[in-house]
Amino acid sequence: MDQPDHSPDPRIADLGFARVDVDRAARTGDPEVVYGAGKTPEQVVTILRTLHERHPERAVLATRLSEEALALVGGTLPDAGIDPVARAVTLGPLPTPRGTVAVVSAGTSDAPVAAEAALTVRVHGAGVDRIDDVGVAGLHRLLGVQDRLAAADCLVVVAGMEGALPSVVGGLTGVPLVAVPTSVGYGASLGGVAALLAMLNSCAPGVTVVNIDNGYGAGVHAARVARNAAPRPGAS
Repeated sequence: MDQPDHSPDPRIADLGFARVDVDRAARTGDPEVVYGAGKTPEQVVTILRTLHERHPERAVLATRLSEEALALVGGTLPDAGIDPVARAVTLGPLPTPRGTVAVVSAGTSDAPVAAEAALTVRVHGAGVDRIDDVGVAGLHRLLGVQDRLAAADCLVVVAGMEGALPSVVGGLTGVPLVAVPTSVGYGASLGGVAALLAMLNSCAPGVTVVNIDNGYGAGVHAARVARNAAPRPGAS
């Protein structure tokens, strides 16, 4: 009778505390990403090193890092790029961007989620145009950047409070749009639930919505859209 094969799976790096997927890029075209919340700073560093060793040709990303984790990464991995606003780090070279994602935020309070989305877009191979502080409380600010909205291959629109900005943007342009509700707002915003429901019930057609504060998920989606919309190098 054949014995079961217990040889290590080359697609997984077993670190004891985590079984790291090192084959995701081969399956999906996008690398594994470290979700830092709940992990110790030492675990974050170890996973980043492991992924970088397997894929030194491209950046790996860690999101939602604590102040302690950001400090340890900065002190232990001097080549890491640290984004304190996004609470995220990258290790390794960013890919050559293909296509452009405009990351549009309603207000300065939405900056952490917008920054996470923008960094994620770059790690996943598209260029970024940041358009900040153009919320509906001063609609003329948004109308003044319509040309930049139309020039993008995909839009990420980030807003809290009542979450109206994606509907307005969706009515101004036909560019593919992913909306990100944030947990910014007073009590009745319910930690972003009001914005989430407003975006899900958008009157503007073509608005796709991710979870509350999920700049990472929006960034991955938008980068994939932009990469596929842009001409490939050498294509006729």
